[in-house]
Amino acid sequence: MSFDWTTLSEAELATLSIAGRQAAFAEIMRRHRQSIFRTVRACCGDTDEALDLVQETFVAAHQALPRYDGDRSMRAWLSTIAINKCRDWGRKRTVRRFLSFAIPLGMESEAVADDRRAIDDVAGDRQELDRVTRAISRLPPNLKEPLVLRTIEGLSQAETATVLSISEKAVETRLYRARAKLLEQFSRA
Repeated sequence: MSFDWTTLSEAELATLSIAGRQAAFAEIMRRHRQSIFRTVRACCGDTDEALDLVQETFVAAHQALPRYDGDRSMRAWLSTIAINKCRDWGRKRTVRRFLSFAIPLGMESEAVADDRRAIDDVAGDRQELDRVTRAISRLPPNLKEPLVLRTIEGLSQAETATVLSISEKAVETRLYRARAKLLEQFSRA
């Protein structure tokens, strides 16, 4: 039996994927990989790390698919998994940075990379996009996550609140604060 995967609902794709149809999960990935990549890249600020985290997101989603509620938006469900992967990555990164200070003296220059950008490297659209992405990635998670989901990914305020398990009013407040922090960062630069 052959399916036109593009015509199936996300709940149907999830059911077929659970039943072992790999093409069904491939269709889920095809539909959502770009938005999940944008979410993850905005959260972590690094394209290479984002690619790894997107892969981890889809692996985790495939394993958790039996727990997916077909009445819920697949995009919101995947975004929740992606945000959690970004949070895990951030915690691991913090631990690595902390441990990097415990390196024997004399090895610091080899082990710790300089994350600062040269001032003359801020020209053109691509550099500006990178600058904004990095600024967003430096926001605290409670401000960054609603900004990414609502502004970059275009989730509704209700969907964003559901993904983050906060109220819609909290989403609104955090968006306001995130934008204010970004404005502050750019005015200092």
